[in-house]
Amino acid sequence: MGTQESNEETSGTGRRALLGAAVLGAGGAVLGTAGTARADGTRHGGGPRSLPKPTIIGHRGASGYRPEHTFGSYQLALDLGADIVEAGDLVPTKDGHLVCRHEPEIGGTTDVADHPEFAGRKKTKLLDGVSTTGWFTEDFTLAELKTLRAVERIPANRPHNTLYNGRWEIPTFEEVLRWQDEQTRKRGKQVWIYPELKHPTYFRKQGLPLEERVAKLLRKYRKDRRSSPVILQSFEPTSVQRLHRLVDNPLVVLLSSADSRPWDFVETGDPRTVADLVEPAGLREIASYAQGIGPTLDLVIPRDAQGNLTRPTTLVSDAHKVGLILHPYTLRNENPFLPANFRKGTDADAYGDVFGAYQAYFATGIDGVFTDQPDTGLLAREDFNA
Repeated sequence: MGTQESNEETSGTGRRALLGAAVLGAGGAVLGTAGTARADGTRHGGGPRSLPKPTIIGHRGASGYRPEHTFGSYQLALDLGADIVEAGDLVPTKDGHLVCRHEPEIGGTTDVADHPEFAGRKKTKLLDGVSTTGWFTEDFTLAELKTLRAVERIPANRPHNTLYNGRWEIPTFEEVLRWQDEQTRKRGKQVWIYPELKHPTYFRKQGLPLEERVAKLLRKYRKDRRSSPVILQSFEPTSVQRLHRLVDNPLVVLLSSADSRPWDFVETGDPRTVADLVEPAGLREIASYAQGIGPTLDLVIPRDAQGNLTRPTTLVSDAHKVGLILHPYTLRNENPFLPANFRKGTDADAYGDVFGAYQAYFATGIDGVFTDQPDTGLLAREDFNA
């Protein structure tokens, strides 16, 4: 998921009590389902609708437990039982390769600041209208990026993740596609991935268009079909429309806060906001080129001025009426990221009543959810379906 997420940077410290029990529960689920889907992918012929409901999507892997967008995080998401792994927020290198980073600015997700040879690469750029200072993937070759190592992006909230700082390099999208095939063979069940194209208008203006590069790799690995276990997503509707013309994969339009405008709309002078896109007419338009939407959770159930959940909107039923699936983002176990009425105690880094939050969102009829802790999501789904 992208910069549009709220409450990303709240700090705090605390203990995690759920992981051990959740891993045991998820482990049982994995063992129980091993072998139920053939490695040749026949089970994914129905597309994302064939997956368990509500579908549990590992947000940047299992980013609640490992530095995001690393093979350590992706691998753990599978081990914990995630139905899909969001393997890849895709950004380009200077020499045109696609790599997996939360943002093109990598100062907060790698050890680049510790590399004196790259000190001169630090710049200030205008990224979708926001002045951003740091190191950017488009200023590095792939070989240079491979000398860096990933670090935890929000260490104040997840100090335990810093244990793994420096362990993994930055993966390329092509490496992810090969990893997907390898894991499908090893596990005897189809592995699904859910990459996002980041800032496509920004990169197209720099001569580094994303959609054509993604399509070329998907065609190379024969994963460009409607039945392919690769769902593509973007916050820019015109990028998803471009993908619709290039590949047959399931496509999802990501939606930020109601008052925001997709950056491609800003660039082209389209006055519509996300509030317009979630109206029935906007949803019908999206359904003409995409199969789903990825709204922020606040579009499904708004929060009041105190941060408590209020009444659900009609978004779920409106989207379903035009045939769209909904995979909102992002559920996290820690208090700062939960609605106020599901937080516990005063420790900003402690786990809250995340199971209660899952039940509230699942009850709206959403088709799945992005989560930083897939094991917790699987236990919540067991509770809900029971």
